[in-house]
Amino acid sequence: MREILREGRLYEVGGCVRDALLYHLPEVKDRDYLVCGIPFERLTQILKRYGRVDLVGRSFGVIKFTPQGANGIYDVSLPRRERSTGSGHTDFEVDFDPSLGVKEDLGRRDFSINAMARDMADGVLIDPFDGQKDLNDRIIRMVAPDSFTEDPLRMLRAMQFAARFEFTIEPATYEALVANADLITTVSPERVAEELNKMLVRAVRPSIGLRLMLHTGLLHHILPELEPTVGCEQPGGYHAYDVFEHTVRIVDACPPRLHLRLAALFHDITKPRHKRPTADGASFYGHEISGAETAKQVLKRLRYSTDIIKDVTLLIERHMFTTDVGAKGLRRFIRRIGQRLIPDLLDLRRADVVAQGMGGVTADVDRMEEAIREEIERKPPFGRSDLAINGQTIMNSFHLDASPLIGDVINYLMEKVLDDPAENQPDILLRHAGEFLRNKGYDQNVK
Repeated sequence: MREILREGRLYEVGGCVRDALLYHLPEVKDRDYLVCGIPFERLTQILKRYGRVDLVGRSFGVIKFTPQGANGIYDVSLPRRERSTGSGHTDFEVDFDPSLGVKEDLGRRDFSINAMARDMADGVLIDPFDGQKDLNDRIIRMVAPDSFTEDPLRMLRAMQFAARFEFTIEPATYEALVANADLITTVSPERVAEELNKMLVRAVRPSIGLRLMLHTGLLHHILPELEPTVGCEQPGGYHAYDVFEHTVRIVDACPPRLHLRLAALFHDITKPRHKRPTADGASFYGHEISGAETAKQVLKRLRYSTDIIKDVTLLIERHMFTTDVGAKGLRRFIRRIGQRLIPDLLDLRRADVVAQGMGGVTADVDRMEEAIREEIERKPPFGRSDLAINGQTIMNSFHLDASPLIGDVINYLMEKVLDDPAENQPDILLRHAGEFLRNKGYDQNVK
């Protein structure tokens, strides 16, 4: 970096400066750099001598730089002015200019706590918007009055930072959030989901951001399906909170795994629709089934991956499971959920009990977890691949062509071995397959 310091000015900027000050860290893992006074082509030429250069951000004046012998990738950028444009605010109008000063570059950033730089020549902190004071006061403050109209996603970033750092939003910024909340609808679903994910995974208490989303109006535009849960009481002695408050508390109580916290966020989303008065309070029968379907629709709208949607909907659909099961029921539970998601489902139940606010305990879940572990260690058959025979064996033995019937036979055999793992032997399974086929009218193929 000596050549850069000789020809221009080099600064650490953004989140790495913020985090070093906030957490009093001598070093931070992710670093972003700003270079003033050196043209883009010359800067690229210098960096190539010291590592790998990737110009994917050329139109933005950004270079991805990997130093020789290092694993990290750094963003090295020129000072620029920018504003989001285009459908979904996915495009940006960028004007990068090496002659711009560091303070001009910092002026385009979202919040004062992100608008600081450290001069790499002398270590001096450049802080034109009092970001360090706002860090000390634990405040989120927008840099400019038009910050949210330039890029409406910054409103959701405010929620995310408030949750992650457990900061408050200063009054003028809060008023601007409320006034511009409807602009979030102009942002692409993918960008919205990215900020929501950061809130759910990086914050210890995402509830801080979720409550702010409700009060500022952002929730109405991003997750309107959650609004009916606000004020929906749950009488009957099992819950201390309405459905919305219970929801944000269960999100906090879950370990920070994205699919798990998304399942927590939506697990009771259709409870208001299913609420029925009873003699001792209210019932919500069936909310887990419709809730899974609603969650699927919301996640599709936000462009989540098929794998995330599949995991989240299964967790929601099965979150009302009973822990009072015998060995047969336990094996069926393992088969239905799958070994990969069982820890998540058990953690969801534990969080659900905590979020009820009634001081409930989860010893039954702990016992079930131990029983599941012991059952898995016994290695009984849980899936088709565990069966002692396969579809080809069935077709050959009974002179059948490939058809959905073969799947029906396999499913029947799975039920047999789930009831009694000792039945998982080729001759026994073929006998059961013959019985099934005779009952289905395939006598001509069965001896």
